[in-house]
Amino acid sequence: MSDQNKPFVHEKAEVQTQIIGDETKIWQYSIILAGARIGSNCNINAHCFIENDVVIGNNVTIKCGVYLWDGIVIEDNVQIGPAAVFTNDKYPRAKDYSFEVGRITIKKGASIGANATILGGITIGEYAMIGAGSVVTKDVPAGELWYGNPAKSRGIAPKISSN
Repeated sequence: MSDQNKPFVHEKAEVQTQIIGDETKIWQYSIILAGARIGSNCNINAHCFIENDVVIGNNVTIKCGVYLWDGIVIEDNVQIGPAAVFTNDKYPRAKDYSFEVGRITIKKGASIGANATILGGITIGEYAMIGAGSVVTKDVPAGELWYGNPAKSRGIAPKISSN
């Protein structure tokens, strides 16, 4: 592998995982734990946190200020906007570690808008789009545009440009 294909990890990032695909970029002040798996050609912006039981596919962009907790799977070609929030505990209580992780799956080609909140146990379908600031409380079917609080279907998600 040539140096240009190797992952780039900013000197001020703390990356414990060894599973990072070619051409992925991880920017400053991000922390990635040892069990995380990250695909190729991803861009993980500054101030992100990724826990152990997280799988990130190829060509994924994660904007600044996103925290990915255990139980999250992000498939290929997903865009996650800045400060999007993911939860994995349906009934959080301080110092109660007995909760069951609410797994979240973001399917291929989906987009999550800035500051959206995705509750644990949710699947976002292929090429679905979640509007900025939305609160997603249930599964989102493939190809739909959802926004609001709580988020609801508002039609078909805009098509991806082929340019």
